[in-house]
Amino acid sequence: MQKNYILALDQGTTSSRSLLIDHDGNVVSVSQKEFTQIYPQPGWVEHDAIEIWHTQNGTMLYALDKAGITANDISAIGITNQRETTVVWDRKTGLPIYNAIVWQDRRTSEYCQKLINNNESEIIKSKTGLVIDAYFSATKVKWILDNVEGAREKANNGELAFGTIDSWLVWNLTGGKLHITDVSNASRTMIFNIHTLSWDEGLLSLFDIPKSMLPDVVPSSDVFGIATINGIEVPIAGIAGDQQAALFGQMCIHEGEVKNTYGTGCFMLMNTGEKAITSTNNLLTTIAWQINNKTFYALEGSVFIGGAVVQWLRDELKMIEDSNEIERIALMCEDNGGVVFVPAFTGLGAPYWNQDVRGNIFGLTRGSNRSHIARAALESIAFQTYDVLNSMKKDSGLKIPSLKVDGGATKNNLLMQFQSDVLDTKISIPENTETTAMGVAYLAGLAVGYWENIDDIKSKIKYQNELNPAMKIDIRNRLLSQWKNAVEASIYLTKLNNII
Repeated sequence: MQKNYILALDQGTTSSRSLLIDHDGNVVSVSQKEFTQIYPQPGWVEHDAIEIWHTQNGTMLYALDKAGITANDISAIGITNQRETTVVWDRKTGLPIYNAIVWQDRRTSEYCQKLINNNESEIIKSKTGLVIDAYFSATKVKWILDNVEGAREKANNGELAFGTIDSWLVWNLTGGKLHITDVSNASRTMIFNIHTLSWDEGLLSLFDIPKSMLPDVVPSSDVFGIATINGIEVPIAGIAGDQQAALFGQMCIHEGEVKNTYGTGCFMLMNTGEKAITSTNNLLTTIAWQINNKTFYALEGSVFIGGAVVQWLRDELKMIEDSNEIERIALMCEDNGGVVFVPAFTGLGAPYWNQDVRGNIFGLTRGSNRSHIARAALESIAFQTYDVLNSMKKDSGLKIPSLKVDGGATKNNLLMQFQSDVLDTKISIPENTETTAMGVAYLAGLAVGYWENIDDIKSKIKYQNELNPAMKIDIRNRLLSQWKNAVEASIYLTKLNNII
């Protein structure tokens, strides 16, 4: 007899969440717990991996309790996670030997630049689909091995395990019996060959990472093993990195379909089918998922500062008290008044990949006020998204009739309409915006027959809103020109500062 729910574990950058999903695709229970953000020095970002496990386990148990059910009612568990964040732990004790180094962490930027100077970029891109950047896991693993006392000796002796957060959760859910990762997460490490679907010996040698540390790589939808919850056995059947999970959750299952997630950053993915397209416009080529023995690929562009620009206005400038105020304040002016905000607080992501650029606000006059700055901040999210989508069009040669969106910022009507205007593309917002959790729930459910097939899932997805472009073309072109000039000026200022 089929059980009632899928349990989706959504382990994010700032919180751990657990959601119960029913057969109609409804979220029937959710629990969320934030955890500590650790900043040992400027540019460094860490998490306590033990705290991550405790918060994830706690929310899982609370979500079940809140719904008044037990693990007997769960058909399968799906896991989705913040990607690239790196944990190294002792296989015997199960304890991390250092804090998890977060995807946002920049401590290995200098080492990455050395790799670029040594002409390693092309070989790494050809194998992994990635650009050399501190963002990815490989240089983080190397840093831990090089800087934690005794770590390299233990690693060489086969005593250490490396994993992204999905691996860490599975290890704990199974009491250390399973050390695995799925293809989507493996493709973000910078040591996985996305064409041969295997860990790459040459790259492991380059980064001096022993192969014995690595997890086994599995599909995104399959029965991997058994978790024990309060003594009850439940299959783990779906794993995907958060952005790939959101792509699946939006049912972007056909070539050319695109989604954009608006969170702390913005992450846009285009399904390119069973073909890995090598970008000539500084996008990443990544694995979307592997299901039914077929591997699907995606083009990806990452914007480092999306919703975080609103948090900055709130927390650092104290310009607003609550993030939800931003739309009301931005609507106090008719337009940006010539103010353009380039929020490159941690460098620029795709398609620029310039880690040295810093944030700038241009076009300020005596009449500029907080409303103009608020509006320019929101517009910066849309402009960065435009840059990424434009690159995807060039790489794929495909016309993109609509963009499926999710994430917190989709509640901001001003931003969503402006996004449609600058893209000159329809924006589709689903009724259920929990697309990341839904994606991995779908992957897990398909593996155990909870949903019969993809069509069964697609029939349950509805859209709350669809926005169409309404901006005059001359205004659109003028705004895009302002943005392009502001980005170029920011890059120039960085070069100038380096000279000085």
